Amino acid sequence: MSKPFLKWAGGKAKLVPFIKAYMPNVTSKRLVEPFAGGAALTLALDFECYLLNDINRDLINVYQLLKDEKVSFVDYCHSFFTPEFNEELKFYELRERFNHTQDDNEKAALFVYLNRHGFNGLCRYNSKGGFNVPFGRYITPYFPRVEMINFIEKSNRIELINGEFETIFNRITPDDLIYCDPPYVPLSDTSYFTSYAQNGFTATAHERLAQLAEQRAGMTRGIMVSNHDTDFTRSIYQAADIKTIEVQRNIAAKGTSRTKAKEILAIFK
Repeated sequence: MSKPFLKWAGGKAKLVPFIKAYMPNVTSKRLVEPFAGGAALTLALDFECYLLNDINRDLINVYQLLKDEKVSFVDYCHSFFTPEFNEELKFYELRERFNHTQDDNEKAALFVYLNRHGFNGLCRYNSKGGFNVPFGRYITPYFPRVEMINFIEKSNRIELINGEFETIFNRITPDDLIYCDPPYVPLSDTSYFTSYAQNGFTATAHERLAQLAEQRAGMTRGIMVSNHDTDFTRSIYQAADIKTIEVQRNIAAKGTSRTKAKEILAIFK
């Protein structure tokens, strides 16, 4: 079972067995992930082909260059993983370079660098679209060569798209199994959807996703959606078969602050 080569907040690598256990027991030729992120399911599960979409152009650019240039791109990424570049001033210099370069290859390699050298592998942008995650202060950041090679080996079966999730629902076929891992709704009522609205994923977007999943499920092998277990998600996914699990959260700065949160897996067959 291959693992993601990128760190990703809310990544599903550890939840693959749980999700797989509830996949509809039918033969599906293609796995579709409208919110690709780290692509944990695509890398871990065996389908004839895959469709990965994400609204983050930088992320899809990395996947595309890895698919097209293969090991030469891996080697280029590796060139940034040296003690010289694992210094705070150099990190911010390269972050600035990432935010201004027009070279897709350089931007993609720097995305991998920032992902492994930035704080907790976060992917965050300011209002002007500039990557603004701070330096992570890791002694020796891990370079995921093996994981990147594993992606390459599967890449001839992967189609990549950079767009809104709605566009993917217009491309699904009866042979597809769809797994959705959208930006999660906040657990706190006080934060509600403020931070999500800034990134374009509002309460309305979550409701639209739930409606599409319910409407299109009959045209597919099944649609599955993960999210936090809240009154809101229970409400919008009330038509689905809901499974729950407790998941360790690892984004907090201090290990003592990291707690378990309940998640739902909404299944439309």
